[in-house]
Amino acid sequence: MKVLGLDIGGANIKAADTNGRSLTRGLAVWKDPERLASALSETVAHFLSSDESTSGRTTFDALAITMTAELADCFQTKTEGVEFVLNAANEVADLIPVLVWQTGAEFVTPDVACKIPLLVAAANWHALATFVGRLVPQEAAVLIDIGTTTADIIPLWNGVPVPTGLTDVDRLQSGELIYTGVRRTPLSAIAHAVPFRGGYCPMAAECFASTLDIYLTLGEIPEDPTDCNTANGKPATVTATYDRLARMLCCDKTEFTFDDAQTMVHFLADVQKQHLAGSLDRVLLNLNDEIQSIVICGAGDFIARKLIAENVRTQSAHVINLADTFSPKISETACAFAVAWLASERSLSEWETG
Repeated sequence: MKVLGLDIGGANIKAADTNGRSLTRGLAVWKDPERLASALSETVAHFLSSDESTSGRTTFDALAITMTAELADCFQTKTEGVEFVLNAANEVADLIPVLVWQTGAEFVTPDVACKIPLLVAAANWHALATFVGRLVPQEAAVLIDIGTTTADIIPLWNGVPVPTGLTDVDRLQSGELIYTGVRRTPLSAIAHAVPFRGGYCPMAAECFASTLDIYLTLGEIPEDPTDCNTANGKPATVTATYDRLARMLCCDKTEFTFDDAQTMVHFLADVQKQHLAGSLDRVLLNLNDEIQSIVICGAGDFIARKLIAENVRTQSAHVINLADTFSPKISETACAFAVAWLASERSLSEWETG
C-alpha cells in the first residue's frame, strides 16, 4: 500500500511516507485550530506533487494518523480534541481510508477511535516503539526519542514496548515521558537561576528564550535565518539568540556578553541533561537484564548520545541512530514514518475486517 503517515501535534504537523520523504509544518493548533484541515491538505498535496514514483497515480491508498494535538488547550477535553483532529483528517482524506493508531497496537477507523479517545490520544510514541522494536527483536532495549518539545524513554523487551503507563499522566509519573525538548521548552522550566559573574542570578519566569537558544549557541542546532519560530519571533541565529538570553536576566545586549551567554547555556544544557539522565535511570530499573541495544532519534539525538555514554548500564550497548539508519529528517519525523510503515504492512482488507 502507498501510505502517508501523519503525526499531528499541537505545534507541528509531521509527515512521512515509506519512501523516506518527510516534512515538518509548523501550526500552533491552540491558536488557530480552524487552520488544521487546510494545513493537512497542503501537507498531503506536497507529497503528491513531489512523488516521482506514482506512475500516474494521484492519491494514497490510506492516511495513517497519530496525534498529540488533542491536548491543545483550545479543546475542553481530550475527547473533543481527538474528534476535532479526526474530523479534519477525514475532511482532507475525502474517500481515502484513514487509519488511526491506538495503544492496543492496532489501527482503528476514525469512528472507533472517537469511541476510545484515551487510547488514540498521544499514541505516537507507541507507534514508534512498536516500529523500532523490529530493530532489536531479541533483547532488552530502550528507545530514546528527544524532540523539540518532549522526550520519550521507552523500554523494549524482545522487540515489544513494555511501558509502565500508556497515558500521558502515567508516563510522566514513570519517567517515560519528560516534558522537555531542544527547541520549545522555556528556559525557566529548566532552572530557577543560572551562574552570572561570580554568583547566581534568578531568571525571569517569562518565555523570553527557549532551549533552541541553548543549542544554537552551543552549535548543536545549525543557524537558520529563515526560521523565525523562536521565543521573540526573530531569526534562529546566534546573534539573535544573545538578545533572547539577555532578557532572561532582565538585561539587554549592552549588559550581557558572549562569555555570559556561554556560561548560561552550558549550565542549562547540563541541567536539562541531568533531568533526562534521572528519567533514564528510572526506566532502566524496570529492565533487570543487561541493556543490549538503544535506539535513538529526534532533533535532540545529540543529547541521547551523551546520556548513553555517561550511564554505566548503557555505555556498552549497541546504539542504533535512526538518523543513520534512515536519514536525519526521518529521525525527526520518526513517529509519522512509523505509522506509515505499520499501516503499509497491512492490506486494506485485513484492516477493514479487523
